[in-house]
Amino acid sequence: MIERDLIVIGSGPGGYPAAAAAAAQGRKVTVIERGLPGGTCLNRGCIPTKCLARTAEVALTAREAAGFGILTGETRVDYGRAVDRKNEVIAGLREGVKAVLGGVETVEGEARIVSGEPLQVAVGNDVYTAPQVIIATGSEPVRLNIPGAELAMTSDEILELRELPASLAVIGGGVIGLEFASIFAALGVEVTVIEYCKEVLPPFDSEIAKRLRMALKKRGVSFILGAEVTAMRPGIEIDYTAKGKTGYVVAEAVLMAVGRKAVIPAGTTEAGVEITRRGISVNPQTMESSVKGLYAVGDVNGLCQLAHAATAQGLRAVGEDVDLEPVPSAVFTVPEAAMSGLTEAQAEAAGYKVKIGKATFRSNGKALAEGDAEGMVKVVIDADTDRILGAHILGLHAADLIHELSLAIAAGVTAGQLHKAVHAHPTLAETVAHACKA
Repeated sequence: MIERDLIVIGSGPGGYPAAAAAAAQGRKVTVIERGLPGGTCLNRGCIPTKCLARTAEVALTAREAAGFGILTGETRVDYGRAVDRKNEVIAGLREGVKAVLGGVETVEGEARIVSGEPLQVAVGNDVYTAPQVIIATGSEPVRLNIPGAELAMTSDEILELRELPASLAVIGGGVIGLEFASIFAALGVEVTVIEYCKEVLPPFDSEIAKRLRMALKKRGVSFILGAEVTAMRPGIEIDYTAKGKTGYVVAEAVLMAVGRKAVIPAGTTEAGVEITRRGISVNPQTMESSVKGLYAVGDVNGLCQLAHAATAQGLRAVGEDVDLEPVPSAVFTVPEAAMSGLTEAQAEAAGYKVKIGKATFRSNGKALAEGDAEGMVKVVIDADTDRILGAHILGLHAADLIHELSLAIAAGVTAGQLHKAVHAHPTLAETVAHACKA
């Protein structure tokens, strides 16, 4: 039996920061990883998609260069080189994760829980025990249970393509589906998004989601909303029903982006851990499961499938002082979308008397100078206290702009206080201040 102070299963954004923080506290830590350091986010998620999103942005900029007085000639895409660059970035960051874990024992292999009391984790023939175990094993893509589902790629597989298809059908209009739709459309692929809900990005503010859909539509992306995909056939044909009628889409390639499910280590249920359809059930403040000393952070607990949420949860689990709310989220499409806190509908449903503040990029000098005035800032405000309840942004650098508003929500800064704060001119941040004058 190998004794440790902490065992962390998984070295993704939920696992490795927690392990490093615990080691800095003087604890003896072992990380068990079955794959590559960095987990899904680094190897098959956040980072590779952002690399390709940047390629897409450059392609769009090159095509529009003449409007800025720069003549470049014909724009061609070497997608293989873009994929090579993606892999180079991932490899560099992977080394960074290894460096962060420099003071932590790392064991390669498949972990399994062999006992909940005392906590024991096996890797091969070795058995480790510790008073605290953190499960940070993330999630994996799911497929619809329909005939022909195997004909579609998941987000893992589409990242390995080295040649662009002529056409792409995306099943699912959530964050992952829209990011790939935006990327491939910018690179000249004919893209169709098929979404089950009435609007794309169901968790987002409906006004922002609609504006993003219309912006992508202007760039050539087609949308079929309120559609249930029923089958896929070689060819590739995707059958669907919408508004009581049947239809089909033909595409050279299909991406199925309909959600992710928790990856739960073997033996977890047998150890007495409560598991729901979302993942391992935990105390949302401490991340401890139904078994004392066993914690679950990140996608595996189903609370919030975002890398930075996983990091915050992992740090909380090892005793670090971290705020878990609000959690900002972003969609790296062109244009970007971002949100934090409550939507207008959620605030009203919670019983707040709501007032809305808005500012468009079309009246912002920096946005016009950049040649990218598509977008707006929308702030949801408690009319009684002037506290900011939620913030929603569509447009250039939305993923960066959201943090001022997210901090305001966390700190209880009022809309009036934020509006009165001096914002540099000309900057996109001025739209945040203007939106708070509600």
